[in-house]
Formats: sequence, structure tokens, C-alpha cells
Amino acid sequence: MDIERIHTPVMLERTLELLAPALEADGAVMVDATLGMGGHTAAFLERFPKLTVIGLDRDTDALGIARERLAKFGDRARFVHTVYDGIVEAVRSEGFREVQGVLFDLGVSSLQLDRAERGFAYSKDAPLDMRMDFTSGRTAADVIAEESEEELRRIFLDYGEEKLAARYARAIVRARAEAPITRSAELVAVIQAATPVAVQRQGHPAKRVFQALRIEVNEELSVLERAMPAALDTIAVGGRIVVLAYQSLEDRIVKRSLAAASSSSAPAGLPMELPEHRPEFKLLVRGAELASEDEQAENPRAKPVRLRAAERVRRPA
Repeated sequence: MDIERIHTPVMLERTLELLAPALEADGAVMVDATLGMGGHTAAFLERFPKLTVIGLDRDTDALGIARERLAKFGDRARFVHTVYDGIVEAVRSEGFREVQGVLFDLGVSSLQLDRAERGFAYSKDAPLDMRMDFTSGRTAADVIAEESEEELRRIFLDYGEEKLAARYARAIVRARAEAPITRSAELVAVIQAATPVAVQRQGHPAKRVFQALRIEVNEELSVLERAMPAALDTIAVGGRIVVLAYQSLEDRIVKRSLAAASSSSAPAGLPMELPEHRPEFKLLVRGAELASEDEQAENPRAKPVRLRAAERVRRPA
């Protein structure tokens, strides 16, 4: 497998630029909360020769590839098998209490998309799995088999923002009564049959349903809701966080977390802001940055990305 060919880190130079001021000092520690195959981490370890990176991932396949790829960096590369809401425990397990940098590259990884047997891609027939950590938890096939029509509709609407959520949920319940739906091609066929022709012309009708199932199986939004405040709490004064989000639901959580951390906590109406109410973070970019047009052309996976970043400016007394 040619790792460099199948995995091109998104917005790599911009991410390096934003985190650099926090990582150049001796003894700096960064958490790559979504290690994947180690593309971002490899670049950081090469750029900052005194940096230590703690890489987190729930996918044991990805961890195995990253360990091999990053072996040349010795103990400057650390590895923890965990979901990223376990960031505090992971940092402490490696002997640190604070870090100078945190990177999140959210969503499904190139490895998971490109290995058909993982069941993430609607364009490839495979068992309906979709677990990022395939050693535990229920699969997408379990969700399809076990959830009520009402709950399937909620999943497709809330996590996929799918306008035809009710129609698809109803079609799936009818189809599974005839035979179990256990493969991606079977689910795609049910969805296509339930999709009006005019809608099919607007793009693949299964895209949002597969996104919703992936989020449900891996509890991605609830994990991110817990992970953001935990990650911010681990960052030392002067430390920075960069988050790359690829869909609006994730980006909303990130935006809300960073906005709260960079806002004054002073009650409305106070004549002056007391020191203890000053924001703990400052935003480093206005709104969300997009990948350049050149990068989007070269790497299609960069098209939906939204980058946000912040720096810790103080800790509570």
C-alpha cells in the first residue's frame, strides 16, 4: 500500500503555520487527536525536531500503519488507542499534564474510505460495518436491523440532514421485513428505489444516509461534544488548537466551543470586565478558513473542510 498516494493531509502547510509558534520551544508536546495514518504527525515531527507528538486513534489498523510509518522518530512519536474524548487520560498516561498543541482532523479517514471491507463507502459493496474501531460496538447493519422507523428517520434527519429521511426509513423497514440488509449494496438499492428520479439527478441518494449511519455507529457528535472542552483544558498558556471539520454538524460544535472559550464570562451590565472574567482563548482565524482552490483541485477531500484555530491566553486563577 502506497500511504503517500492514498493519504494526502488536508491544509497541511496552514496547520503547520498556525501551530508553529506553540511548538518551536524545547520540550513542546502536541496531541494529534485523530492520528490516522500519521500524515500530519510525520510533517510536524520533521518540521519541529524537538517536538513530541501523542497520537490518538480508535482504529487499530490506522495505529498499526502509523507506528510503522513513524518508527524513525523513536519515542518522539507516542501512540494511544482511544477515542479522542479520552484526550486528558491519554496525555496523563504519557506523563504530561499540559500540551502546547492539539490537532483534530475530523471525519472518516482515507484508510477507512479506501478499504472497501470497512463498509464506509456507498460506492463499494461490503458488509455494513462502519465502525472506526472494529474491535467493539455495534455495526451499521445492527442499526438498520434494530432501530424503529421513527428512530431511523431521526438518525437520517439529524446526522445526515436528509430531506427524504422519512421516506428512506419507511423503505428500509419494509425491505428488512422481507430480508436482512447486511451489505452496502443492499442498502443502496433500497435507497435508490425509494428516491424520486428528479432527486437522483442531484447526486448519489445514499450519501447522506451513509454519513448519518457512520455518525450514529461511532457516536461522533457526542464524542466531539465531550472532546472539545477536554482538549481545551489540556492546552498550556500560549498553546494552540487547530480543528479541521468536514461537515456542518461537526463544525457547529467546534465553532460553539471555541466561541465560548474566547468570550468574556462577565455578567451583562458590569461597568468593567474583571480579570477573572477575561476570555481564556483568542481566535486565530476569522470564521472558518477553506482550503485554497489549488488544493481543492489537487485533493478532492479538501473541498468541504472548515478550519478553526485558537490560542490559550490565560488560565483561571
